[in-house]
Amino acid sequence: MECELCGRDCECRPAIVDGVKMMLCPGCMKYGTAVKTPEKQSTGSKRPIFERIKKPKEKDVYKEITKKLVNNWNLIIKNAREKKNLSREELGFRIGERTVTISKFENKELRPPDKTIQKIEKELDIKLFEEISEVPSYNIKTDSGNRLTLGDFIKKEK
Repeated sequence: MECELCGRDCECRPAIVDGVKMMLCPGCMKYGTAVKTPEKQSTGSKRPIFERIKKPKEKDVYKEITKKLVNNWNLIIKNAREKKNLSREELGFRIGERTVTISKFENKELRPPDKTIQKIEKELDIKLFEEISEVPSYNIKTDSGNRLTLGDFIKKEK
């Protein structure tokens, strides 16, 4: 079983860390208070519940992303709207958005949802999405290998 603090694969025991019950390895027990587990009455062959629970498969959500919003999308929207001699109110009416919302889009105070972007592209005859050729990968060094754990975010006192 994996330690919920450092990610190490070892025999973990329940402990309370800042009011949260966690399964910790012997090395991380110093950060919490051990919880006594009731002794088992039967010696059946049943495994503990946390070993029987199937973990969902990890899914890389970035793998499915094929396009991104261009950097200067707000200026493209504003210039295209002005080129077609549309007011913010008229553009908002045509795509089903409020005038204030169109203003916030153009001032880059609010990022439009993808469905709204498609409506704006169709109405103003512009392109706001660009294809992604490669998804950047970030190399984060962790103590536990290749996955981040709670312990990677906690500053250890010296």
